[in-house]
Amino acid sequence: MSAVAEDIGKALRALRNASGLTGETVARRASMSPGKLSKIEHGKVLASVVDVDLILTALGISQEAKEHFLEQARVAATEETAWRLIHRAGFWKHQRAIQAIEERTGELRLFQGQLSPGLLQTSKYISAVFDLLPELSEEARARAIAARLARQQALYDCGRSFHFLICEHVLQWRICDSVITAVQLDRLVSLSRLPNVVLGLLPQRVRMPDFPMTCFSLHDNRLAIVETFHSEITTREPKDLKIYLETFDRFAAVAVYGDEMRAAVEEIRDEFLRQRESS
Repeated sequence: MSAVAEDIGKALRALRNASGLTGETVARRASMSPGKLSKIEHGKVLASVVDVDLILTALGISQEAKEHFLEQARVAATEETAWRLIHRAGFWKHQRAIQAIEERTGELRLFQGQLSPGLLQTSKYISAVFDLLPELSEEARARAIAARLARQQALYDCGRSFHFLICEHVLQWRICDSVITAVQLDRLVSLSRLPNVVLGLLPQRVRMPDFPMTCFSLHDNRLAIVETFHSEITTREPKDLKIYLETFDRFAAVAVYGDEMRAAVEEIRDEFLRQRESS
């Protein structure tokens, strides 16, 4: 591993030792295994920006003091993790890591052009999503589903706000039984009524300002997580964040909200139910 990884690891280990906290305690607070933390501290694994942020938060380091370490991680790391590596480590662990990030997010903005957002999914829809990964064992699938459902408790924290943008074609994408899809659409309508949740629909009839190249989430104005077919990319680079913030705002400007959005979603839901009845 590189000298940079060793330097970052040594610095994190020194901070932990100075805090008096054990590796097990810090790892638990940072939603990672003690083994992973140990590898980071000894320079055997290059910590991602998210890893460094979670560890420093677990240690109680102030945001101002974090910046030096985060900048090192930004320079050193290719902030991209292949899905095969996430699969190898365990999707349920990845869900817990995302939950840890979301717990530190006051305002979450999410653009989705692939499927219903994870925070808004029903258990059966989640199951259908993970069924697309046949290599998952039953135990791994069950743990991943439970971990994703656990993340949804954040929606009921009125101290946080959520703004979702969903492309209309996502609602018509067939990845599971018609009834499961219809119930999922009902779930979107129901959650859109929460006081801290804003759900915008990007209708196919409207001219779009850009292509839905990827789905991405913005955590306050400090972090963006981008999903591609082969990997998940995390960035804190201000220039990158500016691109995603501006892209989100452009799509938000042409989205429909409130009763108009709910009527459109319910129309698609009813079509799925009619198809079910005629089959």
